[in-house]
Amino acid sequence: MRVYIAEKPSLGRAIAKGLGGGKADDGCIRTPNGIVTWCFGHILEQYEPQDYDNRYARWQITDLPIVPSPWKNKVRKDAKKQFTVIKKLVETADEIVNCGDPDREGQLLIDEVLEELHVLGKKPIYRLLLSALDEKSVQTALNDLRQNDDFIGLRSSALARSRADWLIGYNLSRMYTCRAREAGYDEVISVGRVQTPTFGLVALRELEIKTFQPTTFFTPYVTFHHANGDIRAKWKAREMDGVDEEGRILDRKLADAIISKTVAEASSIASVGQKRGHAYPRYPYALSALQIDAGKRYGYSPQQVLDAQQSLYEKKLTTYPRSDCSYLPESQLADAPAILEHLSIIDAPFAENTAGIDLALKSRAWNDKKVTAHHAIIPTTVCPKFEALSEIEKNCYTLVAKAYIAQFYPPQEFMTTRIEIQAGEETFVANGKVILSQGWKSIYQKDPDDANLDTEEKEGTEEDAGQKLPEVHEGDAVSISDASIVEGTTKPPSRYTPSTLLQAMKEIHKHVRDKKLAAELKECKGIGTEATRAGIIETIQKRGYVKLEKKQFRPTPLGISFLNVLPASLIRPDLTAEWEQKFEEIENGHLSIDAFSAQQTDLLRSLLQDAGKTHIPPPKNVHTCPACGKPMRRRKGKDGFFWGCSGFPSCKTTMRDQNGRPMMFKKRN
Repeated sequence: MRVYIAEKPSLGRAIAKGLGGGKADDGCIRTPNGIVTWCFGHILEQYEPQDYDNRYARWQITDLPIVPSPWKNKVRKDAKKQFTVIKKLVETADEIVNCGDPDREGQLLIDEVLEELHVLGKKPIYRLLLSALDEKSVQTALNDLRQNDDFIGLRSSALARSRADWLIGYNLSRMYTCRAREAGYDEVISVGRVQTPTFGLVALRELEIKTFQPTTFFTPYVTFHHANGDIRAKWKAREMDGVDEEGRILDRKLADAIISKTVAEASSIASVGQKRGHAYPRYPYALSALQIDAGKRYGYSPQQVLDAQQSLYEKKLTTYPRSDCSYLPESQLADAPAILEHLSIIDAPFAENTAGIDLALKSRAWNDKKVTAHHAIIPTTVCPKFEALSEIEKNCYTLVAKAYIAQFYPPQEFMTTRIEIQAGEETFVANGKVILSQGWKSIYQKDPDDANLDTEEKEGTEEDAGQKLPEVHEGDAVSISDASIVEGTTKPPSRYTPSTLLQAMKEIHKHVRDKKLAAELKECKGIGTEATRAGIIETIQKRGYVKLEKKQFRPTPLGISFLNVLPASLIRPDLTAEWEQKFEEIENGHLSIDAFSAQQTDLLRSLLQDAGKTHIPPPKNVHTCPACGKPMRRRKGKDGFFWGCSGFPSCKTTMRDQNGRPMMFKKRN
């Protein structure tokens, strides 16, 4: 007998249908070709510290570090009945199929159940990889079962991540909460491996904005006249007094002097460079890219986009939503005619877009070597009833469908021109770009609101990228028809929006201080995963560390106090980004989970040692103990609020509470 264990009931029902359908039983479906049962996400959870030893129920620095050995799980209270169903089926099974979602967590949440039931490695176990829930995708996957052992790296990576989160979360939260209470703070300081540096991005950005000093700079522009037309050119920076490291002129008099010298000199074309180029079709979406674009285009939060994509997936209209991959397997090309035919009959917004497709084209997105456990998010072969979808589902489906349609359009073609003009000692530069053929870009030009989507890197500069330059040749003489100085002021960095914060998490190498590490992390997938980033952003809001005002994140007063308590090593993303790199090494088999765990334990001891030495400034208006001088903390007892010394138990001073202030000194007997 073969038992299929799905990640959740909806997935189990789709698999059962693919197996020929069957009869529903208690917690399972019995089909002619096997029994399908399911979890409810993680039905096991890690022991909490007090589960290992009751003394850990009280938070004390002297108990740290808490490092479980061995690590243990327990069945969630709301999943005990289903766990019993799975246990009975697994005990009698001849073969087992792991049907978790095709990612780290999906691999782990089934494997950890099999490990708990002592069958992992003792019975034949296979892996089902489902990219979509439509019947064709399910049938294809059922006919292509893999060996579960092929995904040990995926499981180990998820397990390493889970244990690292436990060690950092429980130990450092306890350490910094206890230290903060000694200083007079009342809040629980919740430290998270990804949560804390994500909050740090927001908080440090706010500090940059608060301390920003604007700089005024001056840029000379000259319009040169050529027989074939005018050329507006920008001064090319060179090393000289009054020019900063960014090539900006900081003294208006210097800019005036450059203009005065230029108009008095003979000018000629120093060089002409032309280059034909193409912009290849954008890749189909991975989840983060979709969340970013949907945020820019419609203002949706990352969690809203994930929820909408999960709904579309369960309606069998799009493929697996938590994908971190932008590529497609070459076998998927066989489904393209059916998918595009369905899109062509939806009047808005796809009918016109599909008119220009060429099925003979094969974009760079089809690359078997780049596809891992899952592929990019695309429409399935199921034709949607578009009018029945919610607004957010329609909009997310539209983004996904347009990106897929783009794969069957030719590249955009353009010609870029760079002209350098010499006027005495000074050089002026003009850049131009002429579109020769819009290609796939025409899909996005039909809707002007799509213009803000990050579908390509911009060519040239903001001032002159669209300039149409005349035909000129090296050595041609030009005259000056106009000259001006454009005054600019540097601006502080923008506060994060939900979309740009998610993008920063994904491109974390841009935000680490260590330049060598930044270069190494360029290929890293960022901090968090496609599935967890939206939830992490929601968490730092729910815990009151940041607030969303006018679609921008700001740290709260609680968040600022949090920033004052924690060291830069935890607030900044460098350390967490390194861990994410280690998880990838584990997944790829280049690092063992035991070696990683040993590294983490050593690191934890070091972080705790540093925390014990860190000076935590007391909060404003702190009340000190009249007996020992340590901060007093407001506590709630059975008779209401009172104030107790943070030096307890060595100092047992208490005071009554009156309108939130301590008074009437007394001592406990």
